[in-house]
Amino acid sequence: MSFLKLQDIHHIYFTKASATTALSDISLQVEEGEFVSFLGPSGCGKTTLLSIISSLLKPTEGSVLLEDKTFSTSNHMIGYMLQQDYLFPWKTIEENILIGLKLSKKLNDQTKSTALLLLNQMGLNGVEKQLPKQLSGGMRQRVALVRTLVTDPKLLLLDEPFSALDYQTKLKLEDLVAQTLKEFGKTAILVTHDIGEAIAMSDRIYLFSSRPGRIHQIFHIPEELRKLSPFEARNHEAFSNIFQTIWKELDSIESGTK
Repeated sequence: MSFLKLQDIHHIYFTKASATTALSDISLQVEEGEFVSFLGPSGCGKTTLLSIISSLLKPTEGSVLLEDKTFSTSNHMIGYMLQQDYLFPWKTIEENILIGLKLSKKLNDQTKSTALLLLNQMGLNGVEKQLPKQLSGGMRQRVALVRTLVTDPKLLLLDEPFSALDYQTKLKLEDLVAQTLKEFGKTAILVTHDIGEAIAMSDRIYLFSSRPGRIHQIFHIPEELRKLSPFEARNHEAFSNIFQTIWKELDSIESGTK
């Protein structure tokens, strides 16, 4: 039994004047503890598929199964981390990280203590009473990660969470997120436009074709890269070859030769 299973996903956006096929014949499986990336040209339906997996969007056809069961965001099995941190600017950092626990009625002394400990582990000791505007972009994204993890979701969906950050902060957060997810044994799906990021962080990469989005090719990242931190993986000799291979495939898709 696969942890996450997508079966024959097909999605069409309807308007009064037209019908646009965003995704076609998407089937894939993700095992527990895996880190998978969706990569492809703009408009290929990567974020649409993430929304379908999260149950925020119902597919026109097909099904999504988690642990062989249908599910929804209402039962708190999914954590979602976006490009923007979406912290409430009028609430303190402590209040922000406890929002999910409060909404799910899991907030108590023990879960609060765990959340504050995780905040410290993220290198954010002493910011509890500060407001989001007092923190840097990278610090706010770390807060957003804490807020996502404290509800103990079974699956994390990451929609370009580092794309708004400067390069140095991005590389540091890649390492931090990868290490944290491994420590917690979390399963994650990353949507990104960054080939290097996908290679450095993933066990497997799904490359999507242009609209309608289909799985064009699957790349399995070799073990010698998977056992490294993302920063170390970027400096491994195998990284460049994989990058060039994926780059050529993506370029051929975008140029319309495939």
